[in-house]
Amino acid sequence: MDTTWVNSKETSSPDYIEGILNFVNFTFEKSAKAGKILCPCRKCANLIWCSKEEVVDHLVEKGFLKNYNWTSHEKDSAVVNSSENRNEEDIAFNHDMRGLLQDAFAGVNMEDSIPNEVVDSFNSGREGSNQEPSMSENDMGGFFNLLKDAGQKLYPNCEENKLAAVVHLFHLKCLNGWSNKSFTQLLEYLSFLLPEGNVLPKSYSETKKIIRSLGLSYEKIHACPNDCMLFWKDKANDDFCSECGASRWIVNTNIEEDSIDCTMKKKKPKAAKILRWFPLIPRLQRLYMSSKTASLMRWHDEERTKDGLIRHPADSLAWKHFDEKYPDFAADPRNLRLGLASDGFNPFKSMNVTYSTWPVILIPYNLPPWLCMKQPNFILSLLIPGPKSPGNKIDIYMQPLIEELQQLWDTGIETFDASKGERFQLRAALLWTINDSPARAMLSGWSTRGEKACPCCGYNTESMWLYHSRKYCYMGHRRWLDRRHRYRHDKKSFDGNKELRMPPGRISGSEILSHADDVNIVEGESSQPLKKISIFFTLPYWQHNLLPHNVDMMHTEKNVFDNTYGTITDQDGKTKDNYKARCDLQDMGLRADLHPKPGSSNNSKLLPKACYQMTAKEKDAFFKVLKDIKLPDEYSCNISRCVQVKQRKIIGLKSYDCHILMEELLPVAIRGSLPKRVASIIIELCHLFKCLCAKVFKESDLDELKSQSAIILCEMEKIFPPSFFTVMVHLIMHLVEEVKLGGPVAYRWMYPIERFLLTLKNYVSNKAHPEGSIAEAYLSNECLTFCSRYLEGVETRFNRPLRNDDEDDREHFNEVEENLITPLGRPLGRAQIPMVVNLKKRKRVRRIKLDSQSLLQAHRYILFNTHEVTPFIEQHKDFLKKQHRSPRLSQFEIERRHSLTFHEWFRDRVTRMEQQGCVISEKIKWLSKGPSDVALTYSGYLVNGLRFHTKTHEKNLKTQNSGVAVISNTRSYSSRKDNQPVEGEINFYGVLQQIIKLNYSGFYKVVLFKCDWADTQRGCKKDEFGFTLVNFNRLSHTGSNPSDDPYIFASQASKVFYIEDAREKDWQVVKHVKVRGAFDLGEVIPIREDEVGGTDMASTWVRRDTEEEGIIVTLDMEVQNYDDEEIDD
Repeated sequence: MDTTWVNSKETSSPDYIEGILNFVNFTFEKSAKAGKILCPCRKCANLIWCSKEEVVDHLVEKGFLKNYNWTSHEKDSAVVNSSENRNEEDIAFNHDMRGLLQDAFAGVNMEDSIPNEVVDSFNSGREGSNQEPSMSENDMGGFFNLLKDAGQKLYPNCEENKLAAVVHLFHLKCLNGWSNKSFTQLLEYLSFLLPEGNVLPKSYSETKKIIRSLGLSYEKIHACPNDCMLFWKDKANDDFCSECGASRWIVNTNIEEDSIDCTMKKKKPKAAKILRWFPLIPRLQRLYMSSKTASLMRWHDEERTKDGLIRHPADSLAWKHFDEKYPDFAADPRNLRLGLASDGFNPFKSMNVTYSTWPVILIPYNLPPWLCMKQPNFILSLLIPGPKSPGNKIDIYMQPLIEELQQLWDTGIETFDASKGERFQLRAALLWTINDSPARAMLSGWSTRGEKACPCCGYNTESMWLYHSRKYCYMGHRRWLDRRHRYRHDKKSFDGNKELRMPPGRISGSEILSHADDVNIVEGESSQPLKKISIFFTLPYWQHNLLPHNVDMMHTEKNVFDNTYGTITDQDGKTKDNYKARCDLQDMGLRADLHPKPGSSNNSKLLPKACYQMTAKEKDAFFKVLKDIKLPDEYSCNISRCVQVKQRKIIGLKSYDCHILMEELLPVAIRGSLPKRVASIIIELCHLFKCLCAKVFKESDLDELKSQSAIILCEMEKIFPPSFFTVMVHLIMHLVEEVKLGGPVAYRWMYPIERFLLTLKNYVSNKAHPEGSIAEAYLSNECLTFCSRYLEGVETRFNRPLRNDDEDDREHFNEVEENLITPLGRPLGRAQIPMVVNLKKRKRVRRIKLDSQSLLQAHRYILFNTHEVTPFIEQHKDFLKKQHRSPRLSQFEIERRHSLTFHEWFRDRVTRMEQQGCVISEKIKWLSKGPSDVALTYSGYLVNGLRFHTKTHEKNLKTQNSGVAVISNTRSYSSRKDNQPVEGEINFYGVLQQIIKLNYSGFYKVVLFKCDWADTQRGCKKDEFGFTLVNFNRLSHTGSNPSDDPYIFASQASKVFYIEDAREKDWQVVKHVKVRGAFDLGEVIPIREDEVGGTDMASTWVRRDTEEEGIIVTLDMEVQNYDDEEIDD
């Protein structure tokens, strides 16, 4: 092809235009893909696929790349043609490396030293921008190397390029946790296997250099060893702290002072403390620069359901109030709302070593619910070094992050939006922080101990000093009751006083600032709750945030559980009812029945058995219930192994175990172990926590829930001693309010943060430098997280299948016909491997022959629950009515005969219609012929995101997955002659006995569950606390009668599990199981109002229903001290 026309300076000349048209026609004929080619203009730089018209316009306007390779499109055409000739099923991987590079480096401001062609290709539209260069020359060199690797074949005539191969292999290393040494050995062997001339890296270090160019960096900032200052900005070159005079370097004390200077000259000094700062701005920009995530950042505005329900932080009052106060910020939905979380952890996985590293994590709330709280979307901003917690000096380390947040609020940062193909000014605001109680005190400056420990009530916190227990208690919850509630005037049941005050308002940031102006804050002074003015107040909007710091639901629930469980079971060191607590009651003149009394010996005293304390027999029953529990798959850990029945205690509980116990298991175990008036209040407390953990809320229900929480806490004040009411118990009063302000707790609790801290802990490979190991490993994983969005055909963090993934894999079927109707769900263990005789493995699938009655029952259930058969059902009932006019059959008898004879009538009816030439669907034809009596049976099945096992299969397992529940629309007859049956929905509870798959001649396949169903009349009941109990010794629809219905569709089954309680022989408590990861569900469960606030505790504080005298107090117990504040935290 003649290329002389390219050098023409007149791009509008006829020769130039004709040359472009000839080139474009030739190129599209040879290498077009889906009507597009890689445009060779200076703007696109052979990176962007464009149509013919776009290519012509670009070449006329911008011209060709300098030193353009004219054979590149011909080579591309060969690759394209060869790939088109391949079978599509053979193409396993199709990695978009050009898209990755385009998103990773799009919109950067190149320096003038970079060739103009590439500058034009990425710097279009940046005229007049004042943004500082975002890439150094070294970074630009890395980009050019990546561009070269993306165009270099892995080996001659290979379709995969070098960059795609390296990214894929490194992704597998990170995803599967391969060691660096094993990865190097793999690369060496792969290089040996590949053809000669391959360019695969030979070691892990070479691979890391390539990958690192795709990622972002971090900066090291030296800090004072005493946390006084950062050696940063204008103090970057200082050697000593300007506050305390400490050296920034590690000084070897074994070396004489005169030789220190000589030693430092010979050897590079080491910093005593290093803060690792991961700049936030480029990481936020990448969320928009990536075409895979840019559109998701607008989900909260464009795709969120706006029906008045609270499902997401965007539905909360805090978000809406912020938008109203700053309408210019809210005008662009791409502006980011962030949450900040921080907590300390020991990176050494050993409690013998005292060390605390503090990461600071940012959470982007613009993302949809199923993404924003996932680890790949967490942004590590700061890594504060140990070995000690920074305490109130954490603000020193927060300076780089706060400066970035200030810039993102004031001016924003110019960012490229890949989803819209335009630039915009990105701004961001910090909505709140997520911390446990000690970390909240560090970040907010408000002490969570002492007289005013409640960070919500602030200076209006109601507290009382207990002289014997040597701590504060926090009561006074009658202030939140309705003004006309009778408890406000009840002196005897409470503290001897009336309560006429109104509830305190939530302390605001403006109030804190105004109070700080009036009071001189002295650091370390213990008499005032406000220890400092937080650095967050330097952000102009912070004082106006409605919810600047969250009360962490995870730690609150755990502390309340510890208090409750420790007190009712009288656990040594955990109970809040001891000799000192009784002495406090005596000093207050309350509950005389509980005051210490003289014991049988001169040196002992007797503590009467309180109404909230279990007897020995009740404790045995309580722990036996917990010991015998078998929980479903993916529900929690095996809690029964933590229960010590003989020692009457539970050991080794994690926070999530306490969550499960508090909301699900404690209410069941406590039935029958305490007096009803006490047990009902504890059950309602557990029910309150369960309601607070819902995923969807109505504002009206939250108002009711708040009033009920005040009643529950007041009821607890009437039962438990004042020492029970630590500040964590008091914070229950504010949890409902914070749901209204901030949205569901799942976006504001510490569970996902704690899991992320475990991930960071696992990054530590060099124990001499734990923070350095974490930083380097985080950068690699951050880079691979970004790259994995562009990998296709390979398992990544974003498409990894769930454990209970019920999507069926068609490759397991022996035959796949065009009209095959496959059932929902997926059987477990279906893939068959020839079994060795000596191996004793459970065979999870086998063929069986059904007896005639079981086959009839299964076939009938399918017919009665298939929509296409409904017209035939009505016709058959009319046929029976006409056939028996005299005497006329009752409705009950018609239903009975219809159930027994419909399948035969249906078969004959369809046969006659076929003979008459009527149009009948293929599905009806095959259904009328009936299924084969040979069926497949499985031991397990996944459907609707739930895992089911047969009762036989789980006999020796530690989990319970055989519980089944189904809601059926049933007709109830008072007698056989009743012609007006009552229709209604009834819950049926059963145990899965058999999973079968029926085959209708290969056309129609159905999976059915056969269960033992508890009789709804004799085998189901409600107890006095509202729990549903079932008895499987009283069954219905057993299958022994031809009219029985023991089968249901697998897709109809919901999952339950049963808890045995020896106190009620043969009866089991039913607990429902929710599907994990279902964000569109979450009903608000109302509090059972009739069971709250109906007890009169006056003169009933002592157990009079037991012969046990109480607790004998010795002299040692009288002087024993418990660090109660430490236990609470």
